[in-house]
Amino acid sequence: MGRSATAPLFSEPISDEEVVARVLAGEKALFEVIMRRYNQRLYRAARAITRNDALAEDILQAAYVHAYEHLGQYSGRAAFGAWLTRIAVNEALGRLRSARRFDDLDDDGESMDQLTAPGFTPEEAAAHSETARLLESLVEKLPHGSRAVLMLRDVEGMSISETAEALGISEENVKVRLHRARTLLREWLSTHMLHETRNAFLFHAPRCNRVVAGVFERIGIPSPDAPATEPSGKVTSFWQGIFRKRL
Repeated sequence: MGRSATAPLFSEPISDEEVVARVLAGEKALFEVIMRRYNQRLYRAARAITRNDALAEDILQAAYVHAYEHLGQYSGRAAFGAWLTRIAVNEALGRLRSARRFDDLDDDGESMDQLTAPGFTPEEAAAHSETARLLESLVEKLPHGSRAVLMLRDVEGMSISETAEALGISEENVKVRLHRARTLLREWLSTHMLHETRNAFLFHAPRCNRVVAGVFERIGIPSPDAPATEPSGKVTSFWQGIFRKRL
């Protein structure tokens, strides 16, 4: 018998490490906990690199399948979330390389003085009247490397070391790119004065459920009857304090 729509998956929080151990011990369906816990983070990372909703969603499924198949290789050296994010980042970069649309992440290819504040026509301004949509449009104009760092560090709240681990770059490089991204956003946002970004880049329930079902189908586990109560990912307001945040 399947879970009811209101039945909680767990009465108490369960750590990533415990979930991994139990999945490896045979409780394969518990992998759903991992997916629902990290869907939003991985989506934001993949979306920051590819700037394509459908591709980012497909990357999530591929990354989860890869993680599931290699779960026994997780050594615990890095936080599980960083290990999982690294898999998604590698998958996203691989897709771009194969499409010959990837500029090396270690070289943004554009200097800050080449990136002028984006202009909006009256029609574009009207289309971007919602602050979340406007923020998304500005973030997408950031260079590849800086955009990925901003999403993981400021939006998802990962530490500098976790961000460096996930992207495969040095901590100093994380700081440089983060400073670059914040500087550009301050310049651009000074004329738009955004006040909140809680609805930016959300991983909504239908997409979350679709990813879970797709991954379960790929790895041969019966799809769950109802979504777990694990959150699909925290929504972090990274606008709050953007002008005063330190590295």
